[in-house]
Amino acid sequence: MAHSHSHSLGGPSPLGPLAAKIVVAALVACGVAVLIGAALLWPSGRQAEIPLPFQNAAGGAVTTEAGHVLASSAAPCGSPSAGAVLTADPLPAQGEAARCVQTLVAIDSGPNQGARTLLEFSGGPGQPSLAVGDDVRLSRQVDDRGTTSYAFYDYARTWPLVALAAVFAVVIVAVARWRGLRALVGIVVAFGVLVVFLLPALRDGAPAVPVALVASAAILYAVIYLAHGVSLRTSAALLGTLASLLLAAVLSWAAIELAHLTGLSEDQNNEVAAYLGEVSITGLLLAGFIIGSLGVLNDVTVTQASTVFELAGLGDGASRREVFLGAMRVGRDHIASTVYTLVLAYAGSALPLLLLFSVANRSLGDVLTSESVAIEIARSAVGGIALALSVPLTTGIAAVLATTAPAGPEGTGRSRI
Repeated sequence: MAHSHSHSLGGPSPLGPLAAKIVVAALVACGVAVLIGAALLWPSGRQAEIPLPFQNAAGGAVTTEAGHVLASSAAPCGSPSAGAVLTADPLPAQGEAARCVQTLVAIDSGPNQGARTLLEFSGGPGQPSLAVGDDVRLSRQVDDRGTTSYAFYDYARTWPLVALAAVFAVVIVAVARWRGLRALVGIVVAFGVLVVFLLPALRDGAPAVPVALVASAAILYAVIYLAHGVSLRTSAALLGTLASLLLAAVLSWAAIELAHLTGLSEDQNNEVAAYLGEVSITGLLLAGFIIGSLGVLNDVTVTQASTVFELAGLGDGASRREVFLGAMRVGRDHIASTVYTLVLAYAGSALPLLLLFSVANRSLGDVLTSESVAIEIARSAVGGIALALSVPLTTGIAAVLATTAPAGPEGTGRSRI
């Protein structure tokens, strides 16, 4: 009788160390499976042929150099100095010709550093509008006779992006302190996994689902434990996220198969199909679905696990069921706010396409069922379903692990995590 009475006053009755051992064992088993999967799927490291649009005249990778704009003016098109290495003023075009925008650019790196080159633009749609002082990247080509020519490649964005990244890092660390710093390290690790493992493995033609699952699980282990520390709380979140990720993979495969999504409606996928024949476009699309669900799943599961442990830590005599139901009320609010955020984010990415469809006199049904839009709808649906199901799953795992000290006379206690 005394034993039963202590449980009724002490909140969730401890399930003993067995539950924690089961969760830890499951995470260790998943970790071992990830390591084995990474070893089996590790990319060969062979060099892939450079796609034609990214080749230089010799068949190698395009070489770019730094430059900055010295002057820009309207002049007849067809200057013989266009693209050439200049140490004197550029030569004007001969005869009558249409007007172009001619931009004189200083070459700031490479073998012709200190020289200049002339760029010509027709001024039509899609042409850059360069102003004096703009930093640019120039593609450098050397033909069979050894003649070097330059062309506009892109704007130089290094320093603006470095500044944005620095402000981002400073704000995150200033607000979240050491946890924010660890989260930034987790981001670096995540991009490392994508660049070192995921992309090369897909390029080698490895099966997309195992590759995406292995990469995603490795990212989750690093990100969750780095950002939130090692505890039963974060272990509950991690196990819930891994289970939800597996569900998202199954849903992604089902959505792609049932809706007959090929991915060939996107220009980048067509280029991959043309120049990297061993890469499965459907697999690439599937991997994108899985990777895209990581962030939102991680957000929800960590929040749910934290909510459960905080509620259990109040020590107010609540039962395990009451803690679960209280956390689910928070989870339902989180689902409601996150789902429309998820859908609007995908709708925003498809906004240019929707704009084109809006002036094409096509019916709404045709627009929504076209592959380009259907991909975003399927991606939103998969993410939303996995998100919704991850809440009760993670909340249940956390409720099993979270226990409280017996409530004292003032009804206080802290969760043992």
